[in-house]
Amino acid sequence: MSFLPLKDRFAALIAVPSVSCTQPALDQSNQPVIDLLANWLSELGFACEKQQVEPGKFNLIATYGSGPGGLVLAGHSDTVPFDEALWQSDPLKLTDTGERWVGLGVCDMKGFFALIIEAVQTLLDQPFRQPLIILATCDEESSMSGARALAEAGRPLGRAAVIGEPTGLKPIRLHKGVMMERIDILGQSGHSSNPALGRSALDAMHEVMGELMQLRRQWQQEYRNPQFSVPQPTLNFGCIHGGDNPNRICGQCSLEFDLRPLPGMQPEALRAAIRQKLQPLAERHEVNIDFAPLFPAVPPYEQPADAELVRLAERLTGHTAQAVAFGTEAPYLQQLGCETLVLGPGDIDCAHQPGEYLDTDRLIPTVQLLRQLIQHYCLSPR
Repeated sequence: MSFLPLKDRFAALIAVPSVSCTQPALDQSNQPVIDLLANWLSELGFACEKQQVEPGKFNLIATYGSGPGGLVLAGHSDTVPFDEALWQSDPLKLTDTGERWVGLGVCDMKGFFALIIEAVQTLLDQPFRQPLIILATCDEESSMSGARALAEAGRPLGRAAVIGEPTGLKPIRLHKGVMMERIDILGQSGHSSNPALGRSALDAMHEVMGELMQLRRQWQQEYRNPQFSVPQPTLNFGCIHGGDNPNRICGQCSLEFDLRPLPGMQPEALRAAIRQKLQPLAERHEVNIDFAPLFPAVPPYEQPADAELVRLAERLTGHTAQAVAFGTEAPYLQQLGCETLVLGPGDIDCAHQPGEYLDTDRLIPTVQLLRQLIQHYCLSPR
């Protein structure tokens, strides 16, 4: 049995790039990370099952013990893209500043797997009365195809599931939905010296963005949930692409945006409102406008406050379960029959940014918390 130091496991995970992205040029396979985790967990006696979701994309289900029920400790194996020039250190190398470990995925959230292994490896000499399942998914940062595939397969995983997303070690039982959408405008290119020679997709997109901003203001006035730190729905313009040269009328323009609805807001109703705004613009600018989701919407998530897992996590952490604005794979694990909670050591404020970090004073408390969860669900008589 191999007992690598915790820091070495962090460093090894960070060193293997596993970007998932809606832009094909930036998207990468997660297989090297899955293989690394499977090797480590196999050495510890876990039965490891790799599930290919699509070419180059894999889930890992690693199980120790057998029987119904048990605990799932889950996370995603991918990261967002990174701007290396904006980092003060190598994003694919773990940097120790003393108070923080810095690196891509250290917080969100490949480092969580190293903490799970640190927690479980000292418990393996005890009899497991219920199984421990370690779940690593693909493409959470883009399509959530890994979690969707698990939900569609419908195979039960465990009685309770904890997803180690960055929550500052505070339990989360509620989050918003996630919609990632794309608008494509096709106009007509032409010489810039005469606007009559073309139909500018960029001019049309300018108005489209104005209408979306107006809808954003409208929705934020109509909907509010004080349980969330950001109590309104949000709409973020994530990326825009169009044209090829200053002296050509822009013939094509694409916008991708992200919409975070509150529980009770229906994705199809929101899309219908957007389509209603787009049609008059297409006619006025004499362009074609295509609007479609990049991926199926991620449902909002809520675990009842009186669930066993919620109460246990509140007791162990000393914090009342809260709500967050970001989305997770929690609703898909709920579909598989798990009481589900989001609870991890990182801070969401540094995720998706240069210099992503994890405070080192969170390491020992996280390992201790994970051991307590494993002991409750897997080692204690039921």
